[in-house]
Amino acid sequence: RYRVKDASRIAALTAHARTVNEAWNSLVLSEWVRRGHYAEIGPNLPGGHRFNCARRFVGRSQEIGLHSDTLAEVCRIFTVSRDTHKRCPKARGRKSLGWIPFLNRAGKIKGDAIRYVGVNYRVWLSRPFPLKIKTGAFVQDARGRWYACVTAEVSSVKGAGVGAIGIDLGLKDFAALSDGTTLENPRWFRVLENKLAIAQRARQPQRITAIHAKIANRRKHVLHQYSTQLVRQFKTIVVGNVSAASLGKTSMAKSVYDAGWSAFRTMLRYKCQQAQAVFEEADERFSTQTCSACRTRSGPKGIAGLRIRRWRCAQCCVLHNRDTNAAQNILATGGERSPLVEEILAL
Repeated sequence: RYRVKDASRIAALTAHARTVNEAWNSLVLSEWVRRGHYAEIGPNLPGGHRFNCARRFVGRSQEIGLHSDTLAEVCRIFTVSRDTHKRCPKARGRKSLGWIPFLNRAGKIKGDAIRYVGVNYRVWLSRPFPLKIKTGAFVQDARGRWYACVTAEVSSVKGAGVGAIGIDLGLKDFAALSDGTTLENPRWFRVLENKLAIAQRARQPQRITAIHAKIANRRKHVLHQYSTQLVRQFKTIVVGNVSAASLGKTSMAKSVYDAGWSAFRTMLRYKCQQAQAVFEEADERFSTQTCSACRTRSGPKGIAGLRIRRWRCAQCCVLHNRDTNAAQNILATGGERSPLVEEILAL
């Protein structure tokens, strides 16, 4: 992901994105889409439907002003996006963020720039370009900034971590580990909540968008740090399957969504796969009530028991930290198995 540095090229990208939206919407409104094939064929549609979409743009790439590979990629993504529940992908309106997909031959690397349709778009080289790019896209964020996102094959490097760890996600601390350590919850939204309220009362939409972006960037930065640290340190990672969607319907919704549990689990999943480590999501029901030493369910229960952070088992008299005990139970529930990468190779 590279940010486009040429401010003078923003107008050209915006024009291309508008054309992409028009091509997408023409597929939505096309006659063959309204024939009702979705319920009959299902989500795994054959490639013939993609070629039916692409046939609408044959020989029109120069007239439209887009590369032919961009039109082919739009048709491919349109076909893949269809499923039986959403009979047709939604149309892209004027408020949709900019999006210009391309293949490797449509976007050529020229030094610190990507050449697309005869125009060089210079980017900030935060990291060197990959040697072999498969696909890419110019995308726009909520603040109007443009980025060049490319996908490439990378070699899988085996991680140096050893041992196993259980993780109990929470709100007071972001996570408690089964070895007794905790990860701090920075509460990104709470830190900037007052500034956001001032901007909202002053009706400053650009300032509001910038504050939300700052919150999201800070959250993503810390989550990447936590996930990378854990993958480098441990070979097996077991995380509780706490549901942010369910807790989002309670009075704790603001804190739950601010924590970013789902994003953290997603980062752990793909980083473990890349490092050939084991990632599991374990059922965390009764993990805070069960004693990790004797397995007796004698811990605090219900909403009234949430304020109890330390408790003693009635059976074995072991003193437990509530979150650490839950993490140990999650680790015991997860179990041991081989990494997913090794399983695929064994086939």
